[in-house]
Amino acid sequence: MNSLSGNKVWKDRLKIIKTEVEEFRILKFGPKQNNISQDEEWCEVCVDGKNKRIRFHDYGKLYEIPGLYEKLFYEKLKCCSPSVVVNLLEDVASDFGEDTDEFKVLDVGAGNGMVGDELDNIGVDSVMGIDILPEAKKATFRDRPKIYDDYLVTNLADMPQKHKIKLEEEDFNCLTTVAALGFGDIPPIAFLRAFDFIETPGWIAINIKEDFLYEDDTSGFCRLIRQMNREKLMQIQSYRRYQHRISITGKPLYYVAMIARKLKAVPNTLLNKWDH
Repeated sequence: MNSLSGNKVWKDRLKIIKTEVEEFRILKFGPKQNNISQDEEWCEVCVDGKNKRIRFHDYGKLYEIPGLYEKLFYEKLKCCSPSVVVNLLEDVASDFGEDTDEFKVLDVGAGNGMVGDELDNIGVDSVMGIDILPEAKKATFRDRPKIYDDYLVTNLADMPQKHKIKLEEEDFNCLTTVAALGFGDIPPIAFLRAFDFIETPGWIAINIKEDFLYEDDTSGFCRLIRQMNREKLMQIQSYRRYQHRISITGKPLYYVAMIARKLKAVPNTLLNKWDH
């Protein structure tokens, strides 16, 4: 499955979006340099006759314009990660004889609901979204109001006690986080804390840019994932490299999708270590 065929056409994948603006047009991408970092890309958009420059990782501003996120990443840049990760989860769960309609999913870095939409398509009935951005929640309930049972705006790395109690009461048996690890959006400690809200045994479905799995990784995820495997917190069942999307210059950007089983809870010593 590649970026051209992994998703259905993005327009068919959307629920009906009630557009709050007259019109938008993507005018240009920048900067057109082959060595530009993925989190430095931007686009210029004309909205209601006014031009705006928006950095790709300034998600709050992207979510404010209905349909822009989908058109930018799924039509223009051929992103396929939500469908790749969720379909891989379905395949591996099926190998274990488990039905997706029994999943209770915590979708971390839920954004405007693309992953929740894919989970709905494989028969998952219960999904709760988490994102640090209030704009993400607003966009989700604007564009996909029936996808999530609940949506929590919180910071997993520094979470209020009331949010922690709420998540502990939910009995999640599956964690998803797609296109959100490695760039500082969800640091390692936030991922660990999300992992800790999943029952044992449970399912973990994530993806990450392949660069963050190399020895010279500075995000911490290479070391964290290896440590979690070494200490038998989880066992990876499927590991797949694929084209996540293309860059603004047309260069393929490769990610790794991982489906794992949670084997045991995160010890406090490990949480404290990564918290510091």
